[in-house]
Amino acid sequence: MEQQYIDLYKQHHESIKKHSTGVMNDLRDDAFALFEKLHFPTVALENYKYSDLKAGLSIDYGVNINRIPIPVNPYEVFTCDVPGIHSYLYFVVNDAFYPVKDIRNNSLPEGVIIGSVNQVAETHPELVKQYFGKLSSKKEDGLIAFNGAFAQDGFFMYVPKNVVLDKPVQLVNIMRSDVDFMANSHNLIILEEGAKAQLLVCDHTVDDVRFLSNRVTEVFVSENATYEHYKLENMHVKTTNLATLLIDQQASSNVLANVITLHNGQTRNMVEIDLDGEHCETLLCGMVIGDKNQQVDNFTSIIHNKPNCHSRELFKYVLDDMAKGGFTGKLYVAKDAQKTAAFQTNRNILLSKTAKMRTKPQLEIYADDVKCSHGATIGQLDESAKFYMQARGISGEEARLLLMFAFTNDVIENIRIPALQDRIKLLVEKRLRGELSKCEGCVICQ
Repeated sequence: MEQQYIDLYKQHHESIKKHSTGVMNDLRDDAFALFEKLHFPTVALENYKYSDLKAGLSIDYGVNINRIPIPVNPYEVFTCDVPGIHSYLYFVVNDAFYPVKDIRNNSLPEGVIIGSVNQVAETHPELVKQYFGKLSSKKEDGLIAFNGAFAQDGFFMYVPKNVVLDKPVQLVNIMRSDVDFMANSHNLIILEEGAKAQLLVCDHTVDDVRFLSNRVTEVFVSENATYEHYKLENMHVKTTNLATLLIDQQASSNVLANVITLHNGQTRNMVEIDLDGEHCETLLCGMVIGDKNQQVDNFTSIIHNKPNCHSRELFKYVLDDMAKGGFTGKLYVAKDAQKTAAFQTNRNILLSKTAKMRTKPQLEIYADDVKCSHGATIGQLDESAKFYMQARGISGEEARLLLMFAFTNDVIENIRIPALQDRIKLLVEKRLRGELSKCEGCVICQ
């Protein structure tokens, strides 16, 4: 599987670099050397024991190393149907930031920079160089190394000191191709001291071909800054979606990350959050609704490096038919991270005998003055509660839906954008009812 890409890089590395930027190219050869050493990850690796990616990675995908423009204007074909969200709207088409500006983005606060990593690296090289790759280059991971070798662009967002974005930023990743296609992009998000921002990332597919998406996102949250990261996946069943989210928190910062998979083919989310300053607050949560042969693996790691930090983690899965789920959650508390409070919960419901869920909560604690806990459950719907509801005139199917919706509700309640929370409730209800789960306003999905 790896050899075709190793050969591709050796033959065309100059073309790859030519159509990218110096900041990305500075790390490219080292990333390739690491990938050549590690190869693609397999289930033999502890961190990938629940993610068998062989089928998705073995396909001969097209790779757009010469940056040939894709004939689609997402601003014309995509209309977000979240009433009242009024977001700043941006697109990455396959693996390139879409350059056309939209009038709604003209009101960005002074000093905020949003655009292409390539373009911003040309206009603000020192800013990008200060942060780019600082988290990802430290990871001994084949997928991250592969991204470092082949990614040529990505989404960039910078919020300066004490600036508060008045509305969410929405990034829509659209996969579009007439042939089987692979996209690698590298996103960089920077919040300076006291800044506040919300980012909603939506993953969509357009064409009925096989896609592989491998995206790495680095987030730097400075002292007293507040950042919210929402990821909504709604892709077709021929898609392999690999996403890495790396977050670094400084003192007294606040981070919320919420990862929701409504419809997919095969997904692996890796989320790693480093608490590198005192008095950090972290909330990491996620939800999966899977059926048919869909597969979702969430691998998370919250690392407490400093004292007096708090973290909470909550992931819930609802799996039906032949769906497979995996969850690995690691809480790490360093020796000097006294007064840590860290709590992790994973709850799972299997609606069929053929659905499978594997979970592995972990605690690794080296401090002695902490409050930490973890727990996981796998079960079925509460038949006694269902019977109680039926006894009061609610049909069996409706009782089943109400119980499933109630099960997922505490994850949805952790969405702090009211308009988005209302829309996710509706989409989850539709998904649980077996209705088509695409966003109704997305013309390209219809």
